[in-house]
Amino acid sequence: MFIKILIALVLIAVIFAIVVAMQPAEFRITRSASIPASPAAVFAQVNDLHLWTAWSPWEKMDPALKRTYEGAAAGTGASYGWSGNNQVGEGRMTITESRPNDLIRMKLEFLKPFKATNTTEFTFKPEGNQTVVTWSMSGRNNFMCKAVGLFMNCDKMVGGQFEQGLANLKKIAASLPASR
Repeated sequence: MFIKILIALVLIAVIFAIVVAMQPAEFRITRSASIPASPAAVFAQVNDLHLWTAWSPWEKMDPALKRTYEGAAAGTGASYGWSGNNQVGEGRMTITESRPNDLIRMKLEFLKPFKATNTTEFTFKPEGNQTVVTWSMSGRNNFMCKAVGLFMNCDKMVGGQFEQGLANLKKIAASLPASR
């Protein structure tokens, strides 16, 4: 009887491993919002990592969040590190490309609760008196991320946080005097 149970458990583990391995290796999460402000006004809020404290959804998850800033004050080379509770973990983001009023690309490194390196991008497209801001994150799923993805909808979870951040960004950018 014990042998049959052991064989069944091994078989379940093998099937699970095969299913996990067959999950997509690449991922991309994208959300967009129209913001009643100029591309320059919205771009400035994202390009200066010091300003993220006012609109980033992760800033509110840990009031005791520890932050460090290195490199340039804003734009290419600016870096922001964080260390916080289990909801925000620990990591660093560094702006690797900054094209005024058009694109910001970042290297996003997670250290805790898991290690991962992803790419985050913001694009800014004028549309009448609005700016369509698109926030995306892409990267590779390792085996553990693929397994978690079977039980959690990461696009919905992270995408929801992107939506919240874009809504916060919209409130701030729309309230700026030069934003219209």
